[in-house]
Amino acid sequence: SDSPGGFEINLDHRKLKTPQAKLFTVPSEALAIAVATEWDSQKDTIKFYTMHLTTLCNTALDNPTQRNKTQLIRAAVKFLETDTVCYRVEEPPALAELQKNEWDPVVAWAEKRYNVTIGSSTSILGPNIPASTKDTFVSHLASYNMWALQGIEFVITQLKSLILSMSLIDRHITVEKAVLLSRLEEEYQV
Repeated sequence: SDSPGGFEINLDHRKLKTPQAKLFTVPSEALAIAVATEWDSQKDTIKFYTMHLTTLCNTALDNPTQRNKTQLIRAAVKFLETDTVCYRVEEPPALAELQKNEWDPVVAWAEKRYNVTIGSSTSILGPNIPASTKDTFVSHLASYNMWALQGIEFVITQLKSLILSMSLIDRHITVEKAVLLSRLEEEYQV
């Protein structure tokens, strides 16, 4: 139902609450419908591990780690230092070639889109990401609200890549492609 603070979810005529007993309200009707659908699909026992949107909303509402916007942004940008698409192998040559063919276009797109230098490295220390690149991503992420940042952080953590996450958010790549690119080494070994 629509309320002044957003959209509420009613289950069996009771308002849904977060783990910290806050009223579960979301900023959009589409998200409310998606969460309600997650709850509707539960059968005999509630399986929270199948309710990803509910979990993300609970995190956004309760903020269990008590991080502010600046801290969330800093954590997201820190992923650049260990970004999946920036770490390359030299051996085996076939995997090195696959990484180059699959990841270089995404890195090149991000460098052009955000007017930054990212690069890649085969060193265990990873690439040297310029401070100006980090500052650019900090500024860009600052344009998002806390709800979006919680979601972005979840995606970055799953993909282990800020670059793939931003490519996904900007609709440069699909969800399926982002997951495949984040698992390139595992997929190669299969």
